[in-house]
Amino acid sequence: MTIITEEIRDRPYRRKAKKCLQNTCSTQMLKKRLPVIGWLPKYKAEYIIQDFIAGITVGLTAIPQGIAYAVIAGLSPEHGLYASLTSGIVYVFFGSCYNVTVGPTAILAAMTARYVTDYSADFAILAAFLAGVFILLLGVLNLGFLVEFISMPVISGFTNAAALQIAASQLKSYFGLKGSSGNYFSESVYNFFVNIKTAKIWEPVLATSTIIMLILLKKMGEGCKRTDGFFKKTRWFVSLSRNAVVVVVGMIIAYVLKVIYDSEPLILIGDIGNGLPTFSWPPFGTVAGNQTISFIEMVQILGFQSVVIPFVAILETVAIAKAFAEGGRIDATQEMIAIGLCNIIGSFGQSMPITGSFTRTALNHVSGVKTPAGGITKVLLLVIALTYLTDTFYYIPKASLAGLIITAMFSMMDYQIFVSLWQNSKRELLLLLATMIMCLFFGLEYGIVTGILLEALFLLYNVARPAVEVQLLKCEKGDLMVVNLCENVSYCAAEYVRQKIFRATSKAVSNIPIVLNGGNLKKLDFTAAFNLMAIIKDLDKTNPIILLNFNVDLKKLCLNIDSSFESKFVYASSPLELTDVFPKNV
Repeated sequence: MTIITEEIRDRPYRRKAKKCLQNTCSTQMLKKRLPVIGWLPKYKAEYIIQDFIAGITVGLTAIPQGIAYAVIAGLSPEHGLYASLTSGIVYVFFGSCYNVTVGPTAILAAMTARYVTDYSADFAILAAFLAGVFILLLGVLNLGFLVEFISMPVISGFTNAAALQIAASQLKSYFGLKGSSGNYFSESVYNFFVNIKTAKIWEPVLATSTIIMLILLKKMGEGCKRTDGFFKKTRWFVSLSRNAVVVVVGMIIAYVLKVIYDSEPLILIGDIGNGLPTFSWPPFGTVAGNQTISFIEMVQILGFQSVVIPFVAILETVAIAKAFAEGGRIDATQEMIAIGLCNIIGSFGQSMPITGSFTRTALNHVSGVKTPAGGITKVLLLVIALTYLTDTFYYIPKASLAGLIITAMFSMMDYQIFVSLWQNSKRELLLLLATMIMCLFFGLEYGIVTGILLEALFLLYNVARPAVEVQLLKCEKGDLMVVNLCENVSYCAAEYVRQKIFRATSKAVSNIPIVLNGGNLKKLDFTAAFNLMAIIKDLDKTNPIILLNFNVDLKKLCLNIDSSFESKFVYASSPLELTDVFPKNV
C-alpha cells in the first residue's frame, strides 16, 4: 500500500518531467535554438539581390574594421579577419536577429590589448574561448537577466571611457611616434607628451585627411537611398563603404610614396598572414618571454577580464538586437547561445573575442538585408580577402587606421547623457563620472566593476531607507495620525522604519489614534515584521493603534509573531472611516 501511495505521489513530478523533456526535444524548440531551420525554407528568390548587396557593403566595412580592431588589441591584423570569418559563419545558423552582424569590436579589443602586449596573442584567443563558455552557460541557464543590474549611467560611463582610451591609444599611430602607445588612457596621454618630439610629418597629415574624408563621405550619402537613381545610389553605396574607401586611398598614397622615394615614409601594417585560419585547440598554455605559462596561470592573469568580457559582449549584443529587431522583440537567450558559440568555435580558428557590432549592424539594416544569408556574402568576401588580398594589405598605413578608429570612437561617445543627468539626476551623473574615472586611470574592467558596486550600494541604500509618509488627518470626530508604509520593507530597513515611526509618533498628542496603513505594503520579511510588532506593542501602551488594510499573508505573518493584536487588523477604504473606533478621542 505504501508503494502505491508513493507512486501516486510521484505521478505529477513524472508528468512534469515528461512534459519538460517533450518541450526540450520538440520541433518548435529545435527551430528556436537553430533559427536557420525556420528562415531557410521560407527564403524567396527576390531576397538574393538585397542580401548580396548588404553582404558586400558590410564586408567592405568588416575588412578595414577587423584589421583596425586587431591592431587595437595588439594582434597581427589577420586575427581581426579570422574573428569576422568564423563568427559570421556560426551566426548565420544560430543568430535570431537577421539584422545583427557579429565580429570584433573596439571595446573588446581594448580589453584584451594589455594581455596581448604584456604576454602573447594566445591570451586573446583564450579570452574568446572563456567568454564563449561563460556566455553559453548563461544562455542555457537563462541567466541573461543579470546584465539588467548594470544601469545606463554605468554603461554610458564605461562606453565613453572605452572610446577615449581607444582614441588615446591611437595617438602613437596618428603622429608616427616612437615608444609604447600605453594600455590605459592616462598612460597613453603621458607617452604621447614624452614622445611628441619623435612625431613625423606624413602620419598626422594622412590621419587628419582620413578623418576629413570620412566626414565628407558620410555627408555625401545623406538624403540618398538604395532605391534612388543610379547617381544617388552610387553616392549612397560609396558613403556606406567609406571605411573601405579611405583605407584604399591610404594604400594608394603609401604605394605611390614608396615608388617616389624608394622607401617607406609612412608606417605600414606590414605582412599579414596569408590564407584561411588553421583550426586547432585554443591555447590552454603559452610561452611568453621564455617563460611557460599554464592554463591556470593564464586564467589568473586574465582575472576580472574572464567575467567582464562576456558581460560586455552580452550587453552589446542584446542592446543592438533590441535596437534593430522588429518591434524590439528578441530572444535574448538565443542571442546569448549564438554569441557564446561564435566565441567558442572562433577560438578554434584563432579568433579574438567577438560580439554584435553596432556600426556594421546599422550598415546591414540600411542596406536592406532580408535574412541572415547576407552574412554568407560577407564571409565569402572575407575568404577572398584572406586568400588573395593579404599582399595588398601590406600597404595599409597605420595613420589611416588611426584616423578611422578615432572617428569611430568619437561617434560612439554619448555627449547628451551628461546634460540629461545634470538636469535630472546628479546622483547618477556622479555614478557615471566615477565609472569613467576608474576606467580611464585603472582599467576598463575595474571601472565597470566599480560602477556596478556603486550602483548596488545606491540600490541597497534605497531598500534600507524606504519612504515612510506620516499624515495628521483632522476631522469633526477627531484627529488621526496615519503612517503610510511603502511597498517593500526588508530586514535592513526594519530599524530605520521603527525609528521613523517612533520619531513621528513622539510628537503626537497622547491618546491620539495612530493608523499604520499597509495598503501599499506587498513585501515584509520576518525581521521587519518582528520589529513592526514590537513598535505596535510599545505604541499601544500610550495611543490607540490600528493596522489598516494589511493583506492576508502579511497579517498571518504578524499574528504568528504576536497573536494578541488580531483585533487591531481592520479593513476600510479610507482612514477617516476609522474615527468611530476611537470614541475616547471624539
